[in-house]
Amino acid sequence: MRVAVVFAMLALAFPPPTSAQQQQVVRPPIAVYWMSIDTASGMGAGGAAGMMASMMGRGEAAQRMMHLQLGSSQAASGEPKAGHDIPPGLNMGQTLPLVSPKKAPEAPGRATDLPEGVEKPKGRMKIYWGCGNDVRSEQPIVIDFAKIVAGQQTANIPAVRVSVPTGPAPGRSRTYGDWPNPEDTKLVPANGSLRGDHAVKGNYSPEIRFPIGERHDFMAPVSFAQLQKTANGGMSVQWKPIPTATGYFAFAMGATQGAEDIVLWSSSEVANTGGALFNYIPPGEVARLIREKVVMAPQATECTVPGQVIKEMGTPFLRFIAYGDELNLVHPARPEDPTQPWEQIWAVKVRLKSTAGLMLAEGMGGERGEGEAREERSPRQVRPEAPSQPQPGQKSGGAVDDAVKEGVKIFRGIFGK
Repeated sequence: MRVAVVFAMLALAFPPPTSAQQQQVVRPPIAVYWMSIDTASGMGAGGAAGMMASMMGRGEAAQRMMHLQLGSSQAASGEPKAGHDIPPGLNMGQTLPLVSPKKAPEAPGRATDLPEGVEKPKGRMKIYWGCGNDVRSEQPIVIDFAKIVAGQQTANIPAVRVSVPTGPAPGRSRTYGDWPNPEDTKLVPANGSLRGDHAVKGNYSPEIRFPIGERHDFMAPVSFAQLQKTANGGMSVQWKPIPTATGYFAFAMGATQGAEDIVLWSSSEVANTGGALFNYIPPGEVARLIREKVVMAPQATECTVPGQVIKEMGTPFLRFIAYGDELNLVHPARPEDPTQPWEQIWAVKVRLKSTAGLMLAEGMGGERGEGEAREERSPRQVRPEAPSQPQPGQKSGGAVDDAVKEGVKIFRGIFGK
């Protein structure tokens, strides 16, 4: 009898959870709006102009870029129309039009053969990683292209898992609009600021109103100090801290002179080619990658590319990224009562990064005085998540561009991507 009383008392003290307590009903937003904000510096920013700025020691010459994407589960009342009312500080007028593509872009097909005019590769890929004067004992990982094509070697390219959310797109939204677009290719001014009140309105989306503060404004450009060669031939890369950065990552690519070898290096302490890391990565994911020693902490200000890597690369090209914070808003806010469904109307994501490119040659980089600072921009607005491409009437980056293009061809031919 006493045992029954004890169990009854425990049942009253610790009642079983109800289904409502276990999970609140959440209905996804009608409209989702993403703002992808990039500050691109040096080589790769502004095409030939950015390359010249970098080669002349002006590594922080920057271009501010935005990609605005609105996706809705609703159909438009008539022809789709939407616009983003921007704050005066952006200096781009009152509204940026969000234009719906006439036809959704087709998904790229999977290549099965080498691109036309490209011979079967004969060289090798050598993969190094880690900051420091010397390479680790287990390096490099060597991948022989010819052996892979002949089926004699497996293409075990080291890669790190990176979780990045998927945003609005024509194929994922009933109605979609974005900027820049054929109707509006305005450049983002050098002094433009996102701070202030924003409003997104359209005939296929509920009205979206939200503020942006200083932390989610354009990030500061990457500013390299003058490159210093170490005693064993390595290259010390130093940069000025970016206050809003959540972490840093660097990647270099070059080719061995007199051979057909492509040499890759990344700042990761884990074997990694780095391809997935040049993206907008959420702060929580960046924190995980820092713990796993893939990404450098926001306190880092220096990384040395080992001498052996520099020797094998010749004059390598360095890509650098500073990850930024994110602003995530949902309207209305989640109800405190777990039995009440969360009927989301809209969700906003503002994501940021600051990127740069630099040739790893002694004497490159170098900071400028305040009076010399100026911005370099390409002839048209470039979407920040895509690599900058030469525009009509604009020369490409010469040997660096050719090497990158050739590398892309090799990857597509061998790995069917």
